[in-house]
Amino acid sequence: MNLDSEDKSVLHRKVHIKYLLRFLDGLPSEFTSCDTTRITIAYFIISSLDVLNSLNLINAERRIAIIEWIYSLQVVNDEELVSGFQGSSTLNTSFNKTSNSLYKWSHLAGTYCGLCSLIILGDDLSKVNRGAIIKSLKSLQLADGCFTGAKSGTENDMRFLFMATSICYILNDWSAIDITKAINFIKNSISYDYGIGQGPELESHGGSAYCAVATLCLINKLDTLTTKQIEGLQRWLLNRQLTGFQGRPNKPIDTCYSFWVGAALKMLDAFHYTNYQDNRSFILATQNNIIGGFSKWVNTHSDPLHTYLGLAGLSLIGEKGLNDIVPSLNVTYRALDHLRCIQLQWT
Repeated sequence: MNLDSEDKSVLHRKVHIKYLLRFLDGLPSEFTSCDTTRITIAYFIISSLDVLNSLNLINAERRIAIIEWIYSLQVVNDEELVSGFQGSSTLNTSFNKTSNSLYKWSHLAGTYCGLCSLIILGDDLSKVNRGAIIKSLKSLQLADGCFTGAKSGTENDMRFLFMATSICYILNDWSAIDITKAINFIKNSISYDYGIGQGPELESHGGSAYCAVATLCLINKLDTLTTKQIEGLQRWLLNRQLTGFQGRPNKPIDTCYSFWVGAALKMLDAFHYTNYQDNRSFILATQNNIIGGFSKWVNTHSDPLHTYLGLAGLSLIGEKGLNDIVPSLNVTYRALDHLRCIQLQWT
């Protein structure tokens, strides 16, 4: 799809909202392979509508139905320590419906996205089994300080440390994390170029840099990095901007890194050194003004992930009509205010 110069300078709110609302009725056929991670897609859709200040378009009946669906994915299993939220109900069958099984284990991505979605939708988290989640979460931290995504059969890297930290922040319970080990894992993942990889001795990456910086901000330990490390990381991140942002050197720019890299720079108090106009122009060039949504590159298919992260990237630069994003937790300040009200009731 070719966009003229006028289209490239305008955020097509209505068409994006229409695109997002369609996903609430079910996944389009081209996304059926993503069905096991449906809760993550729901998070992108709900978050996008929140950033667009359009949550009111989800009526009360539908909002309740979505909240009930999210809670249907909650797993409570203190024996096997797999409590949290599943990615979807795809692998739940009539044989395991009333019992715990391998396919009914939670995953950190499902738990993070589920909790964030509940907060955004205005739920009070009263049905969340906080104790069971924290107990299971504690079992997922590894000796090096990182976390694995689930009890077994999954990766372990900086992404899951961020998710674990976010879950503890949301539930206001830090007993599941050895903070010292987590900080050491981040420090050990700083590369020779001052970027941060998914783990020690791995290539610096914009996404893992975001996860590391956000983790340190959530635990209020950003000051454990030296001035040299912070300045080096700021420089590495700033060098990721061409027009939009790339995730690594010698890679193409991609819509999602306008948030991952942009938010990391925001937390490091260096985002104001970026070129807002170039960033904005690239993000808007990746929007589909016919069917809606944003894609990772210009003239490619839009998807929920890049739609949300494109909107979040625009929010960081103050795009008119968008709600502000909390860089560290990756929800709006409106949602964070609601979370803080919930947490006050727990004290």
